[in-house]
Amino acid sequence: CVSAPQMSNSTNNFYALSQSFSVSDIIVIATYFLLNLAVGIWSSCRVSRNTLSGYFLAGRDMAWWPIGASLFASSEGSGLFIGLAGTGAAGGIAVAGFEWNVIPGPSFWWREDQNLSGCPVTAVVRLHKDISTTHIILHLTDLYSGALFVQVCLGWNLYLSTVLMLVVTALYTIAGGLAAVIYTDTLQTFIMIVGAIILTITAFNKIGGYGNLEQVYSMAVPSKIIPNSTCHLPREDAMHLFRDAVTGDLPWPGMTLGLTILATWYWCTDQVIVQRSLSAKNMSHVKGASILAAYLKMLPFIFIILPGMISRALYPDSVGCVDPEECVRVCGAEVGCSNIAFPKLVIELMPSGLRGLMIAVIMAALMSSLTSIFNSSSTLFTMDIWKKHRPQASERELLLVGRIVTVILVVVSVVWIPILQSANSGQLYVYIQSVTSYLAPPVTAVFTLAVFWKRTNEQGAFWGLMVGLVVGVCRMVLEFGFAPPRCGVVDSAPAVLRGVHYLHFAILLCGLTAIVVTIVSLLTPPPSQEQVHNLTWWTITEEPQREIPLQKVSSVSHRSSQGENIHTTWNKTNVIM
Repeated sequence: CVSAPQMSNSTNNFYALSQSFSVSDIIVIATYFLLNLAVGIWSSCRVSRNTLSGYFLAGRDMAWWPIGASLFASSEGSGLFIGLAGTGAAGGIAVAGFEWNVIPGPSFWWREDQNLSGCPVTAVVRLHKDISTTHIILHLTDLYSGALFVQVCLGWNLYLSTVLMLVVTALYTIAGGLAAVIYTDTLQTFIMIVGAIILTITAFNKIGGYGNLEQVYSMAVPSKIIPNSTCHLPREDAMHLFRDAVTGDLPWPGMTLGLTILATWYWCTDQVIVQRSLSAKNMSHVKGASILAAYLKMLPFIFIILPGMISRALYPDSVGCVDPEECVRVCGAEVGCSNIAFPKLVIELMPSGLRGLMIAVIMAALMSSLTSIFNSSSTLFTMDIWKKHRPQASERELLLVGRIVTVILVVVSVVWIPILQSANSGQLYVYIQSVTSYLAPPVTAVFTLAVFWKRTNEQGAFWGLMVGLVVGVCRMVLEFGFAPPRCGVVDSAPAVLRGVHYLHFAILLCGLTAIVVTIVSLLTPPPSQEQVHNLTWWTITEEPQREIPLQKVSSVSHRSSQGENIHTTWNKTNVIM
């Protein structure tokens, strides 16, 4: 806990930073919000918000370019602006691997082809309700970062910043649905890229160009260090993408195989990604959106990670602090201040007007991620959980439930903030990826087996997910129970925690889940041919063997009746193994 005098000093520090803002900065921020609101209202009016198709799937009439921009904006969010820059400041360029591992593209396209043919509302077809709660939990990790940026830049209280942004975003999402989310994401993608380019050019000019980056980063040592320790020194392998398999902070086996497991979960099954693809006009637009998003994902290395390293080089006493008292004074956290790398760069380097633009950039990233979280999570709960217990629920009731769930998520998000404040040595991105490593691998294992092995059945999927979830939660509890030690403090955590990197744990957890699914599936009756028709790699081209074939809901005509069609088709296609 932070004592009252310490917190006062931290608040004063933030307040001093905020004094550099001018009228032009405020005008830019206000203009951004007005433009964002205008786009949200316009996009909300393009489709009916009072039908399931209009609210949850944007009328299924979206083109490839807004979907691709929305995929990028949703996958970035404020968590990546703050977290990627912070991890880059702390450890170098290796974290770029998280952005570049988008290799499950073909599987992702095929997955969407199946979803479009059956027209479900959520990502869960064969896996169904069992993984919905896992998705919702994993979508609550992007809030602290945006509030931190506002706290550093404007001097606002962390909770006040979070609550205000949550309320504004919740109202925005409740009113407009997925159409408003996608079109405002497109606007926010443009703003994020323009702002990041300006900041990156300014930062490189400050250090004399890219050629000097390695040298100035290697000398970024804070003046106040912990005696008899080396945690204040920049990593020697900071400019290496592949790190040592045992001693590396991001070991290469985990960054290849382990990260592929997490990427498969995100790009093939995550509701935020899949729901946007389900809103496309047809498969050509889905593929075009995927390609656009993949190219855009190449940019964060240059526009986020490298500026984070520059920030540490320019401000080692604040961004690179290791002494707990100094860190509390700088950013209010004892475990380190690398998370302030990006906002610190904005405050110190950007002139009036452009500083306001960069605040708009981070707010754009935050609002993009929050709208994605709220809309997708409410869809999951409404269609996969509520409708299961109330199969006769009317369309009006389902829409009301979806909006109420958004309000509940706002409350849960605020409660989650204290956990985020002390997580993973102050590196927010590490926290996000480690939690994903504990919860996502079972979903990847079940999804992959369900797609490529027809023998996978409901019992195998269920017990695989349950065993994987229990093991993953146990590891997560240990992680929170034994927080990473401060610099110079002996680590008291058990060897199983510190000796197995979270990315290596993801590999083991995925393998364990696959074994459980295989054994249980072989010991129980196989699924019928009707249950696996058009839902596995081997049955994708088979002709239907049933009297009433699966029907595709038109994305061009009969817009007014699509809500009813979704109910009908969902009941026909939502057959689990």
